[in-house]
Amino acid sequence: MGIQKRPFGKTAEGKPADLFTLANKKGTIADITNFGGIIVSLKVADRNGKLEDITLGYDSIDGYLVQGPYFGAIIGRHGNRIEDAEFELNGVTYQLAKNDGDNHLHGGLKGFDKVLWTAEIISRNGGQALKLTYRSVDGEENYPGNLDVTVVYTLTEENELVIEYHAVTDRDTVVNLTNHAYFNLKGHASGDILDHELYINSDKITVIDNEGIPTGDFRTVKGTPFDFTRLTPIGRGISANDEQIACGNGYDHNWVLNTSGKLTEKAAEVFEPASGRFMEVFTTKPGIQFYSANFLDGSRIGKCNVSYKKRTGLCLETQFFPNAMKHKHFPSPVLKAGEEYKHTTIYKFSSKG
Repeated sequence: MGIQKRPFGKTAEGKPADLFTLANKKGTIADITNFGGIIVSLKVADRNGKLEDITLGYDSIDGYLVQGPYFGAIIGRHGNRIEDAEFELNGVTYQLAKNDGDNHLHGGLKGFDKVLWTAEIISRNGGQALKLTYRSVDGEENYPGNLDVTVVYTLTEENELVIEYHAVTDRDTVVNLTNHAYFNLKGHASGDILDHELYINSDKITVIDNEGIPTGDFRTVKGTPFDFTRLTPIGRGISANDEQIACGNGYDHNWVLNTSGKLTEKAAEVFEPASGRFMEVFTTKPGIQFYSANFLDGSRIGKCNVSYKKRTGLCLETQFFPNAMKHKHFPSPVLKAGEEYKHTTIYKFSSKG
């Protein structure tokens, strides 16, 4: 089905942004803006065919202009945390913005979630897709190299929201792109996600310190609140007396996926029993950050005047492991000049009886 385009307000610099509506024959509807590549809403049917918006966000661009929880946005140049807000590459130390205590988070003060992307509606597999492009210039947020980034959103007739990432650079740099959608399969206005059941195809996490920074160590999930090797209610272990739960104020950790980078291998599942909505995650990335919205506090007034409180959404951010530049045994986020960065993540939706 054709992609529809309409105005979505103006950026802080006064540039017009647009909202693009992707729809399929199953009735699923995704609204995506070229400001930050943000998934503004995602309407998916429950087991009875009732559509509900299952992502947290704002009614207009104004909510997204201020620094916040990155609802639905493309994250870059480097997603997640970098210890001490610096990394060394080719013998040069690059000092980044300290926007998370003494550390660097999600690309800095003005990451990819706060820029206006160039949008193009393209043909893809007999239908249409939304192609977003952005040039991050050498020195932007103090990252080296001109980085040309492309993100393509496709909503398939199989009820998959496919996100394809691609980047090239003219100078060695670091790249770790992801999407920061907050999902609530009951509906964005339906309270907490503690009754959601989660499966992650992983036997271990990367251990964090009390600032959320991976230490380089791994922890086996078996026998801990981090064991989601079968569908398990999120609320079961989130308040456990566990050092890692305390460090994250809940779940805010990277799981080391058992997958090998093939899209045929499932990374995660989420099931919401009341609605029957079921989400599957496939990715070519080696890690996935499960974040249980621990720092939402009700001060964010979202769509339909809803107050988003603690744990009213969940994020499954596919990624390289956080802080990988400090731990050489982690998969490397270094992109060398002339090479291609590319990965794909798929969120697939259905329902169960």
